[in-house]
Amino acid sequence: MRPSRQAGKFRWWNSQVGFRSENLKADLDLVGVELTVVLGSAQMPIYKLLRMGRGAIIELNASENDEVQILANNHPFARGHVVVNGTRIAVEVTEMLKRPTVYSVQTIAEAA
Repeated sequence: MRPSRQAGKFRWWNSQVGFRSENLKADLDLVGVELTVVLGSAQMPIYKLLRMGRGAIIELNASENDEVQILANNHPFARGHVVVNGTRIAVEVTEMLKRPTVYSVQTIAEAA
């Protein structure tokens, strides 16, 4: 993909697949992101899990005051705390995590 700037807009194109867009923001709105908040975990045998019915309670190794991990598409990107306000439950982001550095063979060779 190559960027080009014309008349105050960014234009992206990829000649291999014929992709061309005048408005990158509109294209990013179409990208799906699955957000997951991990409060705690529990281990149990599968036979107990299969016996559970609707409304069953699973005890976690954490409380509502513990820090939660926030995942985007199963990759950690932030930490936060659960906030309960009446009947509403929210997650307050307290720390954004740095992306891990990915090294390629080329960057390692250039550093050597």
